[in-house]
Amino acid sequence: MVRSGLPSIELKTTRVFKETLLAYVKKKRRCLNEGGVSSSKTWSILQFLMLVAQESRESLLISIVSESLPHLKRGAMRDFFKILGESPDDNPYFNKTDCMYKRPEWKGVFEFFGADDQGKVRGPRRDILFINEANNVPWPTAQGLDIRTARFTVCDWNPVSEFWAHEYWLNEGDTGYIHSTYLDAREVLSPQVISSIEAYKDKDPNWWNIYGLGLLGKIEGLVYPHFEQVDELPKGEIIYGLDFGFSDDPCVLVGNVFLNDEVYSKELIYQTGLTNDVLARNMDLLGIRQHYDEIYADSAEPKSIQELYDKGFNVKPCEKGQGSVEYGQQKVNQYHQYWTKDSVNCVKEQRNFRFIPDKDGKLTQKTTHKWSHGLDARRYACATHISRRGWQVAMSNRF
Repeated sequence: MVRSGLPSIELKTTRVFKETLLAYVKKKRRCLNEGGVSSSKTWSILQFLMLVAQESRESLLISIVSESLPHLKRGAMRDFFKILGESPDDNPYFNKTDCMYKRPEWKGVFEFFGADDQGKVRGPRRDILFINEANNVPWPTAQGLDIRTARFTVCDWNPVSEFWAHEYWLNEGDTGYIHSTYLDAREVLSPQVISSIEAYKDKDPNWWNIYGLGLLGKIEGLVYPHFEQVDELPKGEIIYGLDFGFSDDPCVLVGNVFLNDEVYSKELIYQTGLTNDVLARNMDLLGIRQHYDEIYADSAEPKSIQELYDKGFNVKPCEKGQGSVEYGQQKVNQYHQYWTKDSVNCVKEQRNFRFIPDKDGKLTQKTTHKWSHGLDARRYACATHISRRGWQVAMSNRF
């Protein structure tokens, strides 16, 4: 337990926090945090940075960076304010325009930006750098940020595969290394989270190896291996895909724009615990036009489809039947695929959604369910809309 300098806040810390702090105290040039899901990597690093910011006797600029600003806002920045017990909205210490946080009693000032912001990446030097989910940041960008960092660089990532940190930094003498798993955060995790992680031990050995044990793995057999990120959807007709979920699985709504051989997709809803009433309300708030916009949903949920249809939404069942999943996957892969940068969950799904190998290592048609929800929503829209549109065109040409 560490007492912070803020009123009424005590920080529950883990081994990751203590070892990161020790690397800084020993004046290591860098500290690399590699480990599984829910091992407290990001949370502990943020706690460490806050402690340094408030205890420093001289001014410090601390940069917190991830692959894009939307990714940062949905991840490390959200954790930052949770630790403080604050909100970024109407916060006297947070400048939302410049994404900077400054308290008068702290010598350390925090700035947040995406690695895709070349103006910030090539901007002024800083004292401390935190690259969150560093494996998603290109090496030239990380190298440039590190060169412009005077004191200390700290990174974290899940060991999906080897990347530049293993090649360039891991074996340097002035670099600290911390390996962690969810067991390092057992005291601060709920039993439900622990059970959810351990449930994959037998269901998906590769996932368990990477995200459970925090060991270096390799994501092979990706269902959708190629995609890029864009700032926003291009102009065009939006076709929606909807994958139902409630308690364990999220309900996901994806908007898609099809332009020639390209599909652009945006994550609009990704949330558990949504009733159909709340889902309909959220769809209305998103501006989805009733009795007009096409929404293709999981046909295994006819009751939910009917309830949303009765509320005025043009929800239709997706194509189902033998071979329909494989057909849909092939259809999606016929396109150059793009996700908007704020589609954080769906981007993560596409990086992890793969075919599961059998005991001999041969890939099967079975896929990783955990990473399927947003991608299924996109597939429903792609396969069903395109096949029906093709049938309509063929019929109109025939007659």
